Amino acid sequence: MHIIVKNARFRKKIEMDAQRLLIWGVLKQICFMNEKSMVLKRVIGSTSSKCSRALWSFPALFEKYSISTINQCKRMKSLSEWSFTQPNLLVQFPIDPIKENYIRRVPGCVFSHATPTPLKTQLQLVSASHDVLENILDLNPIEEANPVFAKFIAGNELLPGSVTIAHRYGGYQFGYWADQLGNGRAITLGEYVNSKGNRWELQLKGAGKTPYSRNGDGRAVLRSSIREYLCSEAMHALGIPTSRAAAIVVSKDMVVRDQFYNGRMKYEPTAVVLRLAPTWFRIGSLEILTREKEIKNLKQVVDFTIEHYMPTIPQGNYLKFLETVLEQSTALVSLWMAHGFTHGVLNTDNMSLLSITIDYGPFGFLDSYNPSFVPNHSDDEGRYSYLNQPKIFKWNMARLADALQPLLSAEEQKEAAATIGRFDEIYQQNFISIFRRKLGLSKAAKDEDKLVQLLLDMMQQRRADFTQTFRQLGAIHLDNIELGEEHWALHSITTHPSFSEFISLYQKIIQETGISDEERCRVMNGVNPRYVLRNWMAEAAIRQAEKDDFHLTHLLSKVLSKPYDKDDEAESLGFSNPPPDWACSLRVSCSS
Repeated sequence: MHIIVKNARFRKKIEMDAQRLLIWGVLKQICFMNEKSMVLKRVIGSTSSKCSRALWSFPALFEKYSISTINQCKRMKSLSEWSFTQPNLLVQFPIDPIKENYIRRVPGCVFSHATPTPLKTQLQLVSASHDVLENILDLNPIEEANPVFAKFIAGNELLPGSVTIAHRYGGYQFGYWADQLGNGRAITLGEYVNSKGNRWELQLKGAGKTPYSRNGDGRAVLRSSIREYLCSEAMHALGIPTSRAAAIVVSKDMVVRDQFYNGRMKYEPTAVVLRLAPTWFRIGSLEILTREKEIKNLKQVVDFTIEHYMPTIPQGNYLKFLETVLEQSTALVSLWMAHGFTHGVLNTDNMSLLSITIDYGPFGFLDSYNPSFVPNHSDDEGRYSYLNQPKIFKWNMARLADALQPLLSAEEQKEAAATIGRFDEIYQQNFISIFRRKLGLSKAAKDEDKLVQLLLDMMQQRRADFTQTFRQLGAIHLDNIELGEEHWALHSITTHPSFSEFISLYQKIIQETGISDEERCRVMNGVNPRYVLRNWMAEAAIRQAEKDDFHLTHLLSKVLSKPYDKDDEAESLGFSNPPPDWACSLRVSCSS
């Protein structure tokens, strides 16, 4: 069998990444033709010797990747083959009969018609997540070089089966009811059920005005888009439930933004992110329906969520639905706290019914351990600080219970209140379970709560780096502590008066539980990342991208996809070093 590569673009991709394209390009072609005949002949065209050697190594690679890779490459589609799944389950919901796309109050529906507004100037693909393309969308990553791909991400060209709609929801913002909100800059393109049987809703953020745009223009700027793209994928790699981001494009279309709401307007380039979630329904999706007494619509949204995402819950058991969301939410906020993540704007319209992290705006990961950390410049009172997040989750769960009241009997409403009352206990169990593993303890131990609190107290008082303190604790031996320059985060706590007490208690617990020091380090290095998306890293990538250089965005995407593994280029750029001095002056806001 001959494989003839005449296409110039394909040859260029082979040159760029011979090994990857051997597997996902050449192997794909062979698999589709004849799985049993594996004779590889010369590639026609000019290829480098390195590329040729890679191609001639095909038999060995085929042995390595075997039938599972063949099956996977069979699932890969080109853009011309790809389409949204039909029928689209979302069209069963009430859709506003007014099809004109203008800003208005929308009653009696769950969605409105909204079509992406094309960007006018040249499009550039900033970055694409190969994990999302391959493992969620079944799309061959080679397609990112297809000019249609950037047009699709921008909303300039729709793929077959697309039904473009915007979601109507309300919500409490900073503790006050904000009435109708909705997708002001996000447009859902449709749904896709992939080869694994998983259902995903695809949404463009920054695709133009919708009926819910209020005073906005429906666009997103490059800086906020890069932050959402990078953080979505970084959170997934950390094992934190999250929406995903497939790709980001930027154009030379400019919009005016007042980033810090201080009257200093400036022009910024527009960008669009293709993001995905199993569903984009949120607490605010239910709140607006209850407020407007649209009980039939309320029931339909909750029944849909139960049927497709909580199949163990009997239909109509809305109390169990509340209990499930609460349990999943305590698990989510525990993971946030364990990784030093602060969402920044935990309004009820930003909390998913599936308890996944959504709507990345003024978020931030802790540098030094400061429980009062507030990443959002607009949060003057610190309502959404790092330390307050569990409390806010509980408050939002109470608002969810309020929204479900029309579906609950009087007795169930009392039980719902009791369910909310159990939040703190469930959260504390999740919290200590995660922090137990952060300290390398593979099973529960007496005094573990005290051990965790001792460490956090020292870290707070000495402003020790949150991420690196845990990481570096997993790189030393407790019975013979020797610190080098690479243990910079630990130096700040070793002189604390309580450090000896902490180490003694740590050693005592390890001895009592029968855990070896090697096992402790192994567990710690598996749960404590070396890299997180610190705001200064994102800012550096943004500043570079605004000059049409996307190298740092690509690098961060690569490094943060494997946050536990050391990366030489990341090390050379100081990603695991103390943050630069200018990092402390960074501010982020809701402006996007």
